[in-house]
Amino acid sequence: MAVTADMVERPGGKARHISHTLPAWTYNNAEFFDLEREHIFMRTWQLVCHVSEVAEPGDYATLDLSGERVFVIRGQDGRLRAFFNVCRHRAHAVVKEQSGHCKNLIRCPYHGWTYDLAGNLKAVPHEKDFPGLDKAQYGLRPLDIEVFLGFVFTRLGGSGPRVAELMAPYRDELELYRIDEVQPIGKNWHEETGVDWKNVMDNFLEGYHIPTGHPGLYRLFGNHYEVETREGGVARAYSWMRDKPSTNWSERHYQKLLPPVEHLPEERRRAWVYYSMFPNLAFDLYPDLISYFQVLPTGPGQSVLRSRAYGHPDKRREMRAARYLNMRINKQVYREDVRLTRSVQGGLASRSYSAGVLCAREACVKQFHDGIRAVLPVAGCIEPPEPGSMAGLDSPRAM
Repeated sequence: MAVTADMVERPGGKARHISHTLPAWTYNNAEFFDLEREHIFMRTWQLVCHVSEVAEPGDYATLDLSGERVFVIRGQDGRLRAFFNVCRHRAHAVVKEQSGHCKNLIRCPYHGWTYDLAGNLKAVPHEKDFPGLDKAQYGLRPLDIEVFLGFVFTRLGGSGPRVAELMAPYRDELELYRIDEVQPIGKNWHEETGVDWKNVMDNFLEGYHIPTGHPGLYRLFGNHYEVETREGGVARAYSWMRDKPSTNWSERHYQKLLPPVEHLPEERRRAWVYYSMFPNLAFDLYPDLISYFQVLPTGPGQSVLRSRAYGHPDKRREMRAARYLNMRINKQVYREDVRLTRSVQGGLASRSYSAGVLCAREACVKQFHDGIRAVLPVAGCIEPPEPGSMAGLDSPRAM
């Protein structure tokens, strides 16, 4: 009997079902990465920015995703649009910063082809040298776009549910935080992880490692950590601070100084809540601020982590202090996660390891892995297929 990632052999040949992780080979395999890129990332919604970052006509924000460049921009009519960040002339990026402003027009810095804020090609230097050029046929390539509770998403392809449909199970909870009203706190943050994107998500999606991997979080929350999964690849993890003061200065003062947030119900004023959406996005919702957490694959076994924090205008000294302490605490958590995931990435390459097992506390990881196997059934094979045979082994399923 063939052994797949959700079955193990018993003596005597009978198989029993058990929750297994994705096989180790999928975390650093060029052929599998190509399948992920094409059949997962080119067909799912990807967060670009918050509406507060593109508030005025001409404001834009960019996203680079596995070799594709995209941007969103607010038009003169106030409408947000998404485009490939690729000039129709010779493929240069038409906007080059993470975010910025185009005054009235978008001008490619390579040869000066110029587009209006709706993506229409308006001017071509030395146009007479392009005989028969129909500018109406050479506008920027548009992309699907959606704004959900203030966050701006785009999708390069696919036809599955919209973000609002996917997040519908949690919409009422998310609306408690008035996310569409927040403003950026600090700058956009990008960092190369040195590990596969799935490794990063695996780590984020479970709290089983908190007692040993994150002593600070354990001091704050103890075992007060609950998870649930819902259809469509969305999930929630919920933790709330215990009354016992932490022995750590930052954590203890965060517990002490965090002021009440009046628009939140009582049970949310001391809670840290995490929401995730397949394949690579999560929102961290704290009483004092919110942030997103997005893992962008850059190659087999490599990824970039992208994040930004936001908050409601609040001049209270206690709130400023709480936000500072929150970020200080989470920087330490991130440093711990870097060590954990890099060690895992090394272990995944060991000949001693083919796949792991999951417990009930890792339900969100199971959901994530099942989602990948649903799109790419080849991920059900514990051993990697022969080189060059993967694409024909089974047909990737549409999102």
